[in-house]
Amino acid sequence: MLDTTQPLRDPLLWNPDIAPLPRQKRDWTWVTLAAVWMGMVHNVVAYEAAAGLMAVGFSALQCLLIVWTAYCSLFAAMWLNARAGTEWGIPFCVLIRAAFGPRGAVIPVAIRAVVAIFWFSVQSYAASEALNAILASLWPAWNSLHLPGGGASLGLWLSMALIWGLHALVAAHGMHRIRNFELVAGPLVLVVAGAASLWAIRICHGTGPLFSIPSTVHGADLALKGGAAITSIIGIWASFAVNIPDLSRFVRSQRDQAIGQLIGLPVTAIIFTPMSILITSATIVTFGKPMWNPVEILTQIHSTPLTLVGGITIIIAALSVNVAGNIVPAAYDLLSLFPRRLDFDRAGIAVILLGLLAAPWMWFDHPQTVFALLGILSAVLAPITGIMLADYYLVRRQTLDLSQLYTFSGLYAGRHGWRPSALAATALTLLLILPPTLLPAGTFPGQDAINAVSWFLGIITGGSLYTALNRSPKATTPGHDARETNGLSLVNPARTRNR
Repeated sequence: MLDTTQPLRDPLLWNPDIAPLPRQKRDWTWVTLAAVWMGMVHNVVAYEAAAGLMAVGFSALQCLLIVWTAYCSLFAAMWLNARAGTEWGIPFCVLIRAAFGPRGAVIPVAIRAVVAIFWFSVQSYAASEALNAILASLWPAWNSLHLPGGGASLGLWLSMALIWGLHALVAAHGMHRIRNFELVAGPLVLVVAGAASLWAIRICHGTGPLFSIPSTVHGADLALKGGAAITSIIGIWASFAVNIPDLSRFVRSQRDQAIGQLIGLPVTAIIFTPMSILITSATIVTFGKPMWNPVEILTQIHSTPLTLVGGITIIIAALSVNVAGNIVPAAYDLLSLFPRRLDFDRAGIAVILLGLLAAPWMWFDHPQTVFALLGILSAVLAPITGIMLADYYLVRRQTLDLSQLYTFSGLYAGRHGWRPSALAATALTLLLILPPTLLPAGTFPGQDAINAVSWFLGIITGGSLYTALNRSPKATTPGHDARETNGLSLVNPARTRNR
């Protein structure tokens, strides 16, 4: 337990749930982290990603290569950013203070919270529609349930209440329950997907028709569309590259977090993608048309046992990605914004309620608007990712003074709690990568090329500008003289300027 009498610790910046986690409480192994990622990677969005790629004209083999490249890129960024969480036991909302300052950190923390709550809202509503369709297939009278005096579906509202309640049940009682849930959910989804793939191979007497379709994208068009496809898949998880310390702070060693993420990200994704293509091939043979929506497949099979197993798996997959990928980071973000009013459980419930207030049923009928907004938010988070990496590895040299991350004065305070170098690097990078995203296609030459590599460009530019702004002949690199003091791991701070 931290010594709350320390004069450096400001109550506006400290809360027991965002305090450095003692090493004896960091008990996640690589199996735990791999299971968490399995539960997140196996979701409807990732399942349907291959559909979008093949619709563009890529072959099945090219789809696998694109997915592998995207997830390997994500793994590299997340592995590097996760190291600080594992080393120091702090979440993203605290780590970001080193680069942006205690007041400046509010900006990236608030952006990340908005992204997480919005993703939670949209994916929960998708899960609600899935549950509604499944219940209707099991009980035909379900579709006839309507609210009095209107045409609104009572069945859908009841499904939403069940889904939101399940999220609250899993998220209650902190990370211990979440960890236990993910240990079951991740492998379970993979097992069911594997069984469905075996069914598909039997139906198709092989890999199926989709694997025989040749690519229609060639030459320069292949490079441009391939880059855009890689960036699009990265966009699904770009926000998590920022806040991966929220999970890695619970992992017992750097080896565990590296192996866990390697198995959970690129390895699992490259296994899961051909499964989705195989299952869709089977729908062509069985129903005469490709079905990329797993809910649609269940409703067409007309088998109660399969509908129950498949439906429960879809719901578990949605819960798994939402709890670990959205509720946890958003809860930590809200904790850092309101440390004196919230604990982790209350923050989790707040995320769930805010997700409902986001009225996802109004957005869900306009998916292009949803993904355009999320694409913009992911582009905004790219320079933040680059700045975090540059700050920790190039400016701080992997050395932090944790006590000063919880105060408005000292090493990380900058100017009145704001560090201009991070703010300037973010603003300049956004001036480069946001206009191509916001302006209509074809507005200026090279626009498509910038959009295709916007995430990579944002990380490299943001990190490079931040490093350049923090170069100082007086800067020194301290030795890693860490010691445990009242739960805080303290080191001699780097004497870099508070730019």
